Amino acid sequence: MDDTVPGLVRRAAREFGDSTAYSMDGRTLTFAELHEQVRRTAAAYRARGLEPGGCVVLWAPNSIDWVVAGLAITYAGGTLVPANSRYTAHEVADIVERTNAQLVIIADGFLGKTQIADLTAIRPDAPIIDLADVATLEADDEAIATVEAIAGAVSPDDVADVLFTSGTSGRPKGVRSAHRQTVAAAASWSAVGEVSGDDRYLVISPFFHSYGYKVGVLVGLLHGCTIHPMATFDADAALDLIAAEGITMVPGAPAIFLGLLESPKFPSTDTSSLRFANTGAANVPVALVERLQTELSFDLVITAFGMTECVVATMCRRGDTDETVATTCGKAIDGMETAIADPETGEHLPAGTEGELLLRGSQVMLGYLDDPAATAEAIDADGWLHTGDVGVLDDRGYLRITDRLKDMYICGGFNVYPAEVEQALARLDGVVDAAVIGIPDERLGEVGKAFVVRRPDSDLDADAVIAFARERLANFKAPREVTFIDALPRNLSGKVLKNDLRSTS
Repeated sequence: MDDTVPGLVRRAAREFGDSTAYSMDGRTLTFAELHEQVRRTAAAYRARGLEPGGCVVLWAPNSIDWVVAGLAITYAGGTLVPANSRYTAHEVADIVERTNAQLVIIADGFLGKTQIADLTAIRPDAPIIDLADVATLEADDEAIATVEAIAGAVSPDDVADVLFTSGTSGRPKGVRSAHRQTVAAAASWSAVGEVSGDDRYLVISPFFHSYGYKVGVLVGLLHGCTIHPMATFDADAALDLIAAEGITMVPGAPAIFLGLLESPKFPSTDTSSLRFANTGAANVPVALVERLQTELSFDLVITAFGMTECVVATMCRRGDTDETVATTCGKAIDGMETAIADPETGEHLPAGTEGELLLRGSQVMLGYLDDPAATAEAIDADGWLHTGDVGVLDDRGYLRITDRLKDMYICGGFNVYPAEVEQALARLDGVVDAAVIGIPDERLGEVGKAFVVRRPDSDLDADAVIAFARERLANFKAPREVTFIDALPRNLSGKVLKNDLRSTS
């Protein structure tokens, strides 16, 4: 198996040539055409200043152009830095600065916004390329030959990508992964999912997310299956695609599958082509697993656990019972180890005992960008990644997540760290103090609730707090509820007692 992303692109063109790699909105691209566009685009990046090892920020929703633009970055020897398509320009500007990005590729106009103008207003020096122009970038034969040599020299140990995930310090962290790790994530996941070139894969997870990219884009290159991306999830449109294209694979959070099952279109839609569902990111009701198998016709339903710092850690397997699939995240994949430790002493605990989940092995990140202290805190001297999640391993090695050590909550499948939201709210005139927690939400799993202490002379209201957060943060991070209180409950060391806040919600 090729263990670099450029190697996968070349191999896919050789082995799958005229087979359809991508299909979206009436446009198709074969694997051979994909390779041709990727290498031409990579050469054009070189002409615009991208050097091997340089970072390129890609700020766009799922599309065929995203795939070409993203793969071309690593083909030119660069490092892919995907930005959340719902980020604000302030958030992207921070990523551009911290990665010293040599290029910034933007899909302008997504969700009716003016991304290029917004970023230019903050960073007028940013070297921006409109994603709509990527397909027209040209390069001569000499430039393409040069970039082919560069692609061939990419090492499995070179940094392939930096994916940003919010950190408990309130500052987003850049997770660095090598090519060998990025490719291995796709290979491990697809082996359990029994993926083949006959599959037609509906990718709803965003490409900027580790699942959309590493367990989406790269799986297609590995096996020659056709990928059907969605820019935004729409249950009715997804059902239309399933029926029209004979979709066989649909990974997604439980809310995705509930959306399909509850759509008015579902009873009249032929879903008999479906064979493989992968879900996770939240507790999965046993009844949902049963409905996936009976009503949606899935033959193989798998739950898994992973995080940006370790994309694929555990998975269920074929033959596991419905209850095992619904109540556990499976067992460690090949090349990975799991352990449960006492969060205070670090002592490893026996099966059946609750503690902090530790992960070790091939999938654990290289480390955080520009943050050696956070890296050292996350990965101990023995190579164990401290996840901050509380879980239990049974005597078979199957993992059940029970709680979180950290305050992070998951909104619509995306991790939200309250510290980042709290820091943003602290800049709002009239706010003295603020704390954010996750509260249950039927549609999104969890949403943010902010407890705000305002100045005595302030007329600040909840709508103003929410509007301010949405200006500064991606929509999924902004709180949906606000409660004003006289003072935040704190312990003697000054730490906010968030359990007290949760008890009032």
